[in-house]
Amino acid sequence: MSSSGRVAIVTGAGTGIGKAAALALLKDGWRVALAGRRPEPLAQVIEESGAGAAALAVPTDVADPASVRELFDAVVRQFGRVDLLFNNAGVGAPAVPIDELTIEQWKNVVDINLNGMFYCIQNAFRVMKAQSPKGGRIINNGSISATTPRPMSIAYTATKHAVTGLTKTASLDGRKHDIAVGQIDVGNAGTELAMRMAKGVPQANGEIAPEPLMDVAIVGQSLLYMANLPLEANVMFHTVMATKMPFAGRG
Repeated sequence: MSSSGRVAIVTGAGTGIGKAAALALLKDGWRVALAGRRPEPLAQVIEESGAGAAALAVPTDVADPASVRELFDAVVRQFGRVDLLFNNAGVGAPAVPIDELTIEQWKNVVDINLNGMFYCIQNAFRVMKAQSPKGGRIINNGSISATTPRPMSIAYTATKHAVTGLTKTASLDGRKHDIAVGQIDVGNAGTELAMRMAKGVPQANGEIAPEPLMDVAIVGQSLLYMANLPLEANVMFHTVMATKMPFAGRG
């Protein structure tokens, strides 16, 4: 499929995986709306891309349903439609024992990782059902925590497990509207947030051990592969991870 002129929304686009995805899509000829809470990083990504009018920064708080609706309305006003949503925005909580996690910390993760992702899916359905030609693609960022937890990560892991439920249900409900829904699960991409893993992070056996990382640009290429499929085909679950990270196996 030709990427020229197709329209994508990337949430959490100012840094990390979202930035890598936005840059990959822009380079491939997509028009991309970059959403995030802070306008400065969004502007920096657009400047780095050199994409000019093909890129649009829309400051957005995905935990606020009104802000999410305005994001989608702004993109339709600017570009006319939405062909792809990369539902990427997410946060973690401090790595503390379960009984020490505050209710506020728990709710913050749920508001962004779960509620925010739902608000984005809901608005994507609203727009994709009504546009002509109808349909589009939604790719949710699940993380490999959607399958296997790390120690002291109950809020993040619970929400990422829930993302899998969102993906499966939205995929089912999207069939009759030509909306394909899939999920990308990423492990140890070399973002600013993940760089601490190279210095050592807690393992399941209680040890602290460094973990290998992969170039975050690889995630952008994986996302691009999923995005460029024709709507008759869907990658429902795609895992991309640093080859030697501790994930499959015991320990």
